[in-house]
Amino acid sequence: MSAFNGEPPQRETDALARLLPLIGSSSISTASLLGITGVLAPILEETVFRGFFMVSLTKWVPTPLAAVISGAVFALAHLTPGQFPQLFVLGTALGFSYAQTRNLLTPITIHALWNSGVILLLTFLQLQGYDIREIIQGT
Repeated sequence: MSAFNGEPPQRETDALARLLPLIGSSSISTASLLGITGVLAPILEETVFRGFFMVSLTKWVPTPLAAVISGAVFALAHLTPGQFPQLFVLGTALGFSYAQTRNLLTPITIHALWNSGVILLLTFLQLQGYDIREIIQGT
């Protein structure tokens, strides 16, 4: 449920659009957003999708298939149909990185760099005068 208006966001991009006023408005708000999306979210998501879900899947299916399935579920969980392909590729790559290293820090680090890069890019674009709401929502 959204803390901003009490209604659940229909898509992840809608939720991100509600956070746009935080991006670049102050160094504290941008740092907070980076901390949440660049640190906490990757730790939580990788623990769930790779540390629990993918590991559980490997008991029934081969590891490569478990990586692909966990990548698909990861993409679906983000509720952004238009971004499914890139989230599927990212999720699958995160799964294979975990399969190769058997260390959750590997996908957590990749995921953190991805999320942080997105927030930093959006901050940069906003500071350059671009309408990032339009960019995010694709309107």
